[in-house]
Amino acid sequence: MAQQVMLAQGFEPDFPPATRQQLADISAHPPQLTPSDKVRDLRGLLWSSIDNDTSKDLDQIEVAERLPNGDVKVMVGIADVDAFVAKDSPIDQHAAKETTTVYTGICNFAMLPEELSTGASSLLPDVDRPAVVTEFVISASGSLDSSDVYRAIVRNKAQLTYGAVGAWLEGTAAAPPKVAASSELQAQLKLQDEVAQALKELRHEHGALNIDTSEVHPVVLNQQVVDVVKQEKNRATELIEDFMIAANGVVARLLEKVSSLRRIVKTPAHWDGIVRLAAAQGEKLPAQADSKALNDFLVKRKAADPDHFADLSLATIKLIGPGEYVLERPGDPEQGHFGLAVQDYTHSTAPNRRFADVVTQRLIKALLDGKPGPYSDDELAGIAANCTQKEDAARKVEREMSKRLAAVAMSHRVGETFDAIVTGVTPKGTFVRVLQPHIEGLLAQGAQGLHVGDRVRAKLTRTDVQRGYIDFVRA
Repeated sequence: MAQQVMLAQGFEPDFPPATRQQLADISAHPPQLTPSDKVRDLRGLLWSSIDNDTSKDLDQIEVAERLPNGDVKVMVGIADVDAFVAKDSPIDQHAAKETTTVYTGICNFAMLPEELSTGASSLLPDVDRPAVVTEFVISASGSLDSSDVYRAIVRNKAQLTYGAVGAWLEGTAAAPPKVAASSELQAQLKLQDEVAQALKELRHEHGALNIDTSEVHPVVLNQQVVDVVKQEKNRATELIEDFMIAANGVVARLLEKVSSLRRIVKTPAHWDGIVRLAAAQGEKLPAQADSKALNDFLVKRKAADPDHFADLSLATIKLIGPGEYVLERPGDPEQGHFGLAVQDYTHSTAPNRRFADVVTQRLIKALLDGKPGPYSDDELAGIAANCTQKEDAARKVEREMSKRLAAVAMSHRVGETFDAIVTGVTPKGTFVRVLQPHIEGLLAQGAQGLHVGDRVRAKLTRTDVQRGYIDFVRA
């Protein structure tokens, strides 16, 4: 099913034959890992990665250092995919078409061959790897005081996971074994968390939005989908998110003097719709788009009504509109990222899974080496348009598969009754979301008189895995 949905959305997930020969060549002639005046040797630092439990395509590692004046220097090491994949080579041409790894919940359709993305170019533990390091110094207030970008050789000392590190940082669980075994690593992660929290606080003061997208993931047991669970944000996911936002801002500002890709979210064209959405909740927003005012409203509603916050977040995201990639030439006005409340933003931190980041990496390296940019403005504009289009297609694939996986997980629970919330009343029907597990379906009977936000008891009557349908009746 996942393969069929990928093809229907315009992807070509099978790698062309020429990529096999290129992989053999890469294996026979791997990048040279030799320190030089242009490549620093940072293998001795206590780098660690934090990612999902099952991730092998590790794009970034982090390390922090307290400076004598109390500021903190943060280094984010990004996998140097360009060192393995030459521009316009067969693997690069395939990645340029696909532009993104698509995660369907049951299998991944990788942008790069997995021999690279989860092997040779992944920042796996205990192996030397080439990297592009983004370094920045953060003051106690969370402001970014200075920054630098350079190439290095790095070595991941500890592969960690969001769930285990997040629970430890929040004090709800013991340290995971690798962390428990090293007081130095414990201190390192707590320092990183301290800096990330300061960064987050400053971003939200400037109007970055608190959004809850309520992603759900399948639970697979013996190759069968047995349940779906909501993935919650925690201190570890926030740590990585805040470091990546800071690093992407540093790179965007570095590239201001050359043509480059920017990641933007425009000021909402449908701000009046957001104003009406707030008014329906008894809140007043200004007539002109204001991310700070919107974030204050979202924070207030999350505290007052956490059960409905995912639905409010989704409605807000739809009214703001999706992010997109654009060409930015020197001197062009900054279009900014409304959701993050920043003016300078690009994507640079996930080159194993996003083609835009590979392109940005090549622009960085050309700039550092004093060479002309490897792409023309027309090429960059075309890449930006294709990356935006394919990202939209990837969201559709993931949404389609999420529905099918939920239908599989619920197929053995037909006849059960659940607590649910009405999430939509549309010409197509009335939709409800079960509170546990976190899935949505059609209320096929008993929807009369219901409004969005009403609580109901819903009995599951039918699932259709082929179409991703889940049907309830009011109990």
